[in-house]
Amino acid sequence: MRGIVLFGHGSRSPDWAKPFHAIRRAIMVRSPAMPVALGFLEAMRPTLDEAIDSLAAQGATEVDIVPIFLATGGHIAGDLPRLAAGAMDRHPGVVIRVAAPAGEASSVIEAMADYALHAEGEN
Repeated sequence: MRGIVLFGHGSRSPDWAKPFHAIRRAIMVRSPAMPVALGFLEAMRPTLDEAIDSLAAQGATEVDIVPIFLATGGHIAGDLPRLAAGAMDRHPGVVIRVAAPAGEASSVIEAMADYALHAEGEN
C-alpha cells in the first residue's frame, strides 16, 4: 500500500498549516483509500518521522514524501535526505521516495502563473 507525506517547513502559527490540511483533504476526496499524512520539519507536529512512522503502522509499504516547498534549498537538499535515510533505517521493509518540491512541478508553476495573472491585491 502506498502512502503520501505532505512535507512542510512548519511555523509557530497554526494558521500557517491550513493549506496543508486543504491539500490533504483534496487528496482524500480524490483517493479515499490513500493514507495521507502531514509532516513538518520544525515548530509543528507531526514531525516527518512521526508521519512516516504513522503510515508504516497503517501498513504502508511505499511512502512518497512530497515537499510542499517552492524550490530546492538547504532543507530539501540537506535535511530531507538525512531524515528520509533515517526513516529507511527504521522501516527497512518500506520503500521511501522523495519527490521534487511542489513549486518545481510544471503543473504547479502553470497554476501559480494563472493565479498571478488573475490576482487582485487588497487596496
